[in-house]
Amino acid sequence: MTLAGRRIVLGVSGGIAAYKAIDVCRRLVDAGAIVAPVLTRGALHFVGETTFSALASERVRTSLWDEAEPIPHTRLGQSADLVVVCPATARILSDYRNGRSADLLTATLIATRAPVVVCPAMHTEMWEHDAVQDNVAVLAARGVCIVGPETGRLAGGDSGAGRLAAPETIVAAIERVLGPRDLEGVAVLVTAGGTREAIDPVRVITNRSTGKQGYALVEAAIARGARVTLVTTVDRPVPVGVAEVVPVESAADMQAAVMPRAAAQDVVIMAAAVADFRPKEVADHKMKKIDSLVGASLVPELILEPTHDFLVDLGHSKRADQIIVGFAAETDNVIDNARAKLARKNLDLIVANDVAAPNVGFAHETNEVTILPAHGEPQPVSLTSKRAVADRILDAIVQQRSRQ
Repeated sequence: MTLAGRRIVLGVSGGIAAYKAIDVCRRLVDAGAIVAPVLTRGALHFVGETTFSALASERVRTSLWDEAEPIPHTRLGQSADLVVVCPATARILSDYRNGRSADLLTATLIATRAPVVVCPAMHTEMWEHDAVQDNVAVLAARGVCIVGPETGRLAGGDSGAGRLAAPETIVAAIERVLGPRDLEGVAVLVTAGGTREAIDPVRVITNRSTGKQGYALVEAAIARGARVTLVTTVDRPVPVGVAEVVPVESAADMQAAVMPRAAAQDVVIMAAAVADFRPKEVADHKMKKIDSLVGASLVPELILEPTHDFLVDLGHSKRADQIIVGFAAETDNVIDNARAKLARKNLDLIVANDVAAPNVGFAHETNEVTILPAHGEPQPVSLTSKRAVADRILDAIVQQRSRQ
């Protein structure tokens, strides 16, 4: 996983947006990062040491002089895989640009050779000031990753540019900086969610898929530099950096969205749970129970027909340099069933999981899978987060691409 085991110094400076750094801290720790928080004196007016010490991997540091060691900034800077400043005030931007070590945070920024991510946040007039813009431009030219502020409601009640970027945007930027760029420029299409097949205007046939694994694959692919198209049935926040989002509902909708786009893709990952069956006829009005003369309820007959398995079309029409990945959610004979699908559909990889196992598959935050390549040994992935599973799947895809 991109952030697992990576040491990140989280600098928090004195702006009202400092409260959002709490969410950033939590997300980084959840992703497996080792987070060392550094708060300025100004930050302590808005957030407390206890909160960050409880959430982070290490206790909060606030001063050059309160440490047992004489040069805490040097140790922090040298041991960091990345330093992120969230939020970065106008003062921090100025001090960092000019090499002024006014406190522990700026001293750490100057003492590190690790990549730095800076997330400015301030009122619109301050953000648009020529001096601030010049400082940002100079830092960007030096290779600092600038996560620019958003436009929205500000602390004073008015709206404008200067609002701190969303926590998920900041974490995505950190992942892009630290992550392997082994899919740089690669076109990847990912499907996500469970399709819904209409019975009538009210009811549908569907499955338990929530799209979490598909969205984790999207996030991981973007972090590796891929250009991602997402075809989805679920209403979830779209991961930052998606090139195109195509909302669909039924298996036929998904087929209509995927097939015209497939030829332009280097990788197609069919993570969606596409329905195997649909009603043969769809009623144009709500179907009613009918009460019989003997008091029983008569249920209208529902005749099902198979949906078209367009993954077979993708597998048998793929280019020699194209990777097609399928998923097999099974409850018994998991590996055998997955191998049969892998061969029948002419796929490069299939991801098998036992959805009857605890904490695995649909709706869970975790998953346990076996990645089966068309050529090569099975790659079991023990129970872990869906994002970690996504990275293992992408590792297997990168391996397959290297053999082409």
